[in-house]
Amino acid sequence: MNEITERETDYILRHIDPEGDYLYRLYRATNIHLLRGRMASGHLQGRLLKMLVHMIRPKNILEVGTFSGYSAISMAEGLEDGGRLFTYEINDELEPFTRPWIEGSEVADKIVFTIGDAIVEAPKLGTTFDMVFLDGDKRTYLEAYEMALGIVRPGGFILADNTLWDGHVLEEARPADRQTLGIEHFNDFVASDPRVERVILPLRDGLTIIRKKDK
Repeated sequence: MNEITERETDYILRHIDPEGDYLYRLYRATNIHLLRGRMASGHLQGRLLKMLVHMIRPKNILEVGTFSGYSAISMAEGLEDGGRLFTYEINDELEPFTRPWIEGSEVADKIVFTIGDAIVEAPKLGTTFDMVFLDGDKRTYLEAYEMALGIVRPGGFILADNTLWDGHVLEEARPADRQTLGIEHFNDFVASDPRVERVILPLRDGLTIIRKKDK
């Protein structure tokens, strides 16, 4: 599989919807002030997430792993009136950076940002979700997936980010590399899960789109 070149990426970005000034500034600030800033979704994936929200038309979205808030804002931009996005970040050290960016966005009224473990806290909401975006700790992807599958509606969608993991899923993971092992176990499990349909897009670091089957 050929990788997309930098020139091709530049071409793509010139021919899709613009990122917008606020998200551009957020992405830049993320890379300046946070470690591993490239974990933020960025222009291409952000516009894809917004488009998927327009297509799925969810009333409630759950995000596992807020990081700097880029993907949450991108998805919230696609929500219709009355829609809500509940996003959880387990790393409380990110809150001083992330909360002001979320609360300063034009879609702040659609986003509920919580510091905490989504695997534990999200089911307590008692909410049925139409769409879930998994982008948290790769070591607990399977646990997050099972949690999400329990609270997403039949016919709803789970999106899992980073499922190609810089190509490390093609290599033999070291026993101590729990992040890669977590992704590998997740991918293998979902590939044979009879409860869902799935497809992996080779976008950035891999995006798996999973549909929970109807009863």
